[in-house]
Amino acid sequence: MGDRPMVLRTPAEIEKMREAGRIVAEVFQLVREAIQPGVSTQALDELIRDYVLGKGGSLLFYNYKGFPANSCISINEEVVHGIPRKRRKISQGDLVSIDVGVRYRGYCGDSAWTFPVGPVSAEARRLLEVGEASLDEGVKACLPMKRVSDIGRAIQGFVEAHGFHVVKKFVGHGIGTKLHEEPPVPNYVDAAVLKKDPLLRPGMVLAIEPMVNAGTEDVDTLDDGWTVVTADRGLSVHFEHTVAILENGPQILTLSG
Repeated sequence: MGDRPMVLRTPAEIEKMREAGRIVAEVFQLVREAIQPGVSTQALDELIRDYVLGKGGSLLFYNYKGFPANSCISINEEVVHGIPRKRRKISQGDLVSIDVGVRYRGYCGDSAWTFPVGPVSAEARRLLEVGEASLDEGVKACLPMKRVSDIGRAIQGFVEAHGFHVVKKFVGHGIGTKLHEEPPVPNYVDAAVLKKDPLLRPGMVLAIEPMVNAGTEDVDTLDDGWTVVTADRGLSVHFEHTVAILENGPQILTLSG
């Protein structure tokens, strides 16, 4: 993302982003009801596409750097960027991570959620709980005059305290009129993160998105050039919200209410 400047959004712009985020949240309400054993990931992708287009929005991921679908749907050991396919059927016990980005009236909303399909293993349930709670920890750290590293520190500390690992190869990001804007928002802290560690200021809008693995933090990319999987093929979950930093603290924009 280079040296592009960070943009501070006005209250009116944040309201426009909330409209985009609301569409994303409504998509997830539909998806939650539609995920069943035997359903193809392509069918879910088409459901997402039809709803967003019907609302007058557009899909941010479609043809983004050549991505061939409307949403990313990743199952079990797949971390991110899974390509929806007609032949890929959902099974009982799966963890299904869905990432959706929407542009509406020129502004973006981006969110991801991992859904259990029916009863899942105890490990999967615990991973889901820790992954979702780590997102909450990251959001709570989005306070004026804190720094980007405080977000990663909160997420990484929480995840590792529960015996899991954050993926370091992929990070969150600023968001506004484009999907990816400054600054990068890592889910961890190291010397490189601390070297370039922007101050959090009112008007910044960030996509906070921990990817949490049951085993190793290491990942591989499959031959399709997109699908990222855990190196040990253990389970992974992905949770994301678009969050505005206001004078009085963080506000999640990807909610349906």
